[in-house]
Amino acid sequence: MALDAAVVSGILAALGGGLLVGIERERSQVGPHTIAGVRTYTLAALIGGIGAMLEPVGLALAGLMIGVLVLVSYQTSRKEDPGLTGELALIAVFLLGALAMRAPQLAAALFVLVALLLASKQALHRFTRQVLSDAELTDLLLLAASVAIVLPLLPDRTMGPLDVLNPRKLWLLVVLVMGINAAGYIALRAFGGNRGMLLAGLIGGFVSSTATIGGMGQRARSMPALRRSAVAAALLSNVATVIQLALILAVLAPPLLRAFAPPLLAAGTAAAAIALAMAWHARSEAGKTLPEFSLARPFDLVHALVFGAIVAAALLAAAALGNLIGESGVLAAAAASGIADVHAAAVTVGELAATGAIATREASLALALAFITNSIMKCLAALGSGGGQFARLIFVGVVVIDAALLAAWVLVR
Repeated sequence: MALDAAVVSGILAALGGGLLVGIERERSQVGPHTIAGVRTYTLAALIGGIGAMLEPVGLALAGLMIGVLVLVSYQTSRKEDPGLTGELALIAVFLLGALAMRAPQLAAALFVLVALLLASKQALHRFTRQVLSDAELTDLLLLAASVAIVLPLLPDRTMGPLDVLNPRKLWLLVVLVMGINAAGYIALRAFGGNRGMLLAGLIGGFVSSTATIGGMGQRARSMPALRRSAVAAALLSNVATVIQLALILAVLAPPLLRAFAPPLLAAGTAAAAIALAMAWHARSEAGKTLPEFSLARPFDLVHALVFGAIVAAALLAAAALGNLIGESGVLAAAAASGIADVHAAAVTVGELAATGAIATREASLALALAFITNSIMKCLAALGSGGGQFARLIFVGVVVIDAALLAAWVLVR
């Protein structure tokens, strides 16, 4: 094999990665029974690289040699240190050294990940043994199964009455509710009541404002002391909706964005103002003693399923309305599609405005109607997930936001 730039890059990646892992092992392993230090790990990575250059036979012999040394080392130290982390790390370093000769950048990244994993021993042990409760672990596994097992198995096509229900997309919404609720749970633990909820609400809004409201409703139901904070976070998700609509229009139809910018700005300002006002009223709740996290759950699967059922019912209602009024009226069609997804309505209206199929004024009115009808879905999500008190506060906030948008549209039309 010629000594070219690729070979040099591979050797350097193997040496650097082995050195990095070796330094971590040298510092973390204390005692007379340390199996390997910085030099051993570096040499193991170099042996892996050399073995890769000697074709399969050379790599196999080098791997056999490393395996024998690891086995002998474990037999020697297992009484004092029965763990296998050091031995497995040595094998990983050897294999990554071999990989570095073919994909030096990937190998270097994996070397860093291995070193980070090894260095985070204390934090990981503390998290799994002291921080993570049994209920949290169960919900984590449930969420992982929902994403990795259930979601890929569901058909990605419309079916059912009126041919509008997509099982995969509906389940994805259920997963989003669980994920956003879990994110809010983590934010609560990290930042406390008000700040944690507001952060989770704003970030969740960029995924789905409706799903965020559903997730916050579940949190309000399980932790009534944080109801106002949950409402504030749910309403703040509307700010993310406004930002996303502005970005969609900026790409598809800049003239329409200029015409619709004042209503969007008014709605976003109103959403931020009422959310912050609600958070201000809830500031005393942040100082209250929160329920024990061992008794609280990151999310409730039943409530997430109820949210999915509400979305399915709204989709059916929107499709039935579309069949009733037909597709001839852009305003009616935008209002019907906005019930399910205001972003989809914005894409449709933006494309029509960009091609000149509809006037800018009519397009801005269609967007306003889609935004308002989408509020129906948000109120239904609040009622189904958070109960009457939560839904009433969300309804008041949504009315204020919609009124600000309509008032700005009337003033600039």
